[in-house]
Formats: sequence, structure tokens, C-alpha cells
Amino acid sequence: MASKPLGFYQRLQQLPLHAQQAFMAALCERLLPNYALYAQTTGHGDVHTLRAVLDLVWEHLSVRGANIDFARQAEKLAESVPPEDDDSFGARRALDAVVSISSILDTLQGEAPEAVLDVSRTSRAGVRAFIELTEGEEDAQTLALLIRDHPLTEDENNFQDAVLAAAAEPLDKNAIKAIRQLGRNDGISNLGLSLED
Repeated sequence: MASKPLGFYQRLQQLPLHAQQAFMAALCERLLPNYALYAQTTGHGDVHTLRAVLDLVWEHLSVRGANIDFARQAEKLAESVPPEDDDSFGARRALDAVVSISSILDTLQGEAPEAVLDVSRTSRAGVRAFIELTEGEEDAQTLALLIRDHPLTEDENNFQDAVLAAAAEPLDKNAIKAIRQLGRNDGISNLGLSLED
């Protein structure tokens, strides 16, 4: 009897740690424009810090033995969290980006077996929240169908599938570069937003 194919999250967890980190970094690239928009519209936060930390993650992934103080980077990230009293949609999506980059740093500093799942789910949850916000559907069942069939949901699922497929291949410098490019997604975030809008 043929065994059932592994689900998305099982395949993700079976990736070697290096590949999981590349997967997370690509998703963080796509979360970054949300943070940048929040910082630009509110004056809170520092997108340059997030960019710099994420660049160091990519450097670590492509240059074996790159000596980076990830504990220090985690401290810098903590300073870029949106204000606690800001419960706006933008602040929550900006926080998604900070938390997701922090998750990668956790894996670089030691054990964080769930980190890759957390980043994947955080990105999907942001899409779901955005659809709920913009569609304003009262009925839970109708909303669930709307989310399932929404172009942004499809885009998110396709994106994560593509990154997983790329991360499952042997990862040399060029492969890492390609995953990074994939994550950049032409500057468009998982919510379909970009700074150029």
C-alpha cells in the first residue's frame, strides 16, 4: 500500500536546519514591507535595523563560518518592536516581521524546533487577518470560505510551496541567492502591499 504523502508542515520540519532558516528568511523578506509601511506611516520603528539583521542572516546562510553575534542582533531587534499600546492592524503586522526574524535568531543561537512552523503560520495568519479586515464579512462560515478562496490566500500558499521546494534542494550559494530573490517578491508583501503604493 502506498504511503500517504507528507503534509506541508511535516515536509517543512524534515528540512535540515540550514534549509529551514533559508525558508524562514524568505518569508521574513515578504513580511518586511509591512513593517516598512508601518514605520513610514506612524514614525515608529526602524526598518533599517530589521533589514540589517535579516541581511546578516542571509550572510550566515551563504558564507559558512560567518562570525555574527546573533545575541546582539536579537537585542537590536527587541528595540524595533512597535509600542505596546499600539494595537492597530499595522502594528500587529509590523510585530509579525520582528517576531519572525527573532525566530530565525533563536534557531541560530540554539534549540527552537517549532520556529519554522511559527514563521509559516504567522505569515498565513497575517493574510487571514488582512482579508477579515478588508472584507468585513459577519458570518463566520462565509468568511472562512472567502479566506480559503481569496487570491491573497492562494498567493501565500503558492509562495510558501515554492520556497519549500527551493529550500528542499541542495543549498549552495546560488541556491540561497535564488531563495532570497524569491522572498523579496519584487518588494510586495504577503498582504499584497508595497512601499511604492
